[in-house]
Amino acid sequence: MKMLLSCSASFLLLLLLSCLTEPAESRTLHLDSCSVSVHTHELRKYYAHIRSNAISEDNEIGMKLLDRSLMKNVQDGQTCCFLRLVLRFYVERVFSNYASSEPEQQRCSSALANAFVSIRRDIHKCHCQCGEETQRTIDSVHAEFIKLQANRAAQKAVGELGTVLEWLEALGPKTQRN
Repeated sequence: MKMLLSCSASFLLLLLLSCLTEPAESRTLHLDSCSVSVHTHELRKYYAHIRSNAISEDNEIGMKLLDRSLMKNVQDGQTCCFLRLVLRFYVERVFSNYASSEPEQQRCSSALANAFVSIRRDIHKCHCQCGEETQRTIDSVHAEFIKLQANRAAQKAVGELGTVLEWLEALGPKTQRN
């Protein structure tokens, strides 16, 4: 029994450390007239720990908040604005309403939220200009979100975060940092 408890404690410690360690890989995202460095590997790692739970608890299968077509149709000159608004949506609406019953998943979702806050802070230095169409697109995401109960909508948005991460990864080339 002691050995089982020791193995469980060791596993939890390794999982926690995997959520808290700083990776070396980053991407420079080209956002219209400015660039921002983002540790996409870090975002992927945090998301990997919460993804299956978020997807398995999503009961709104027929509904999408953020799909690939929204991101493919971002107008020229609106990438910075779109990303800023998506980050705002996740920080203010999604992560504030997302809850997992498992402590290690909660730590990883908090780390992911903090990473989004950090990216958002860097993007504010870019002074993005938002067009009407971009604002309408994000407003429609908010409208779909509020149709659901807040925690169910947050669950859905976290489950769809992989689409956002794919889009982020496509915005810039990979660079190495030490």
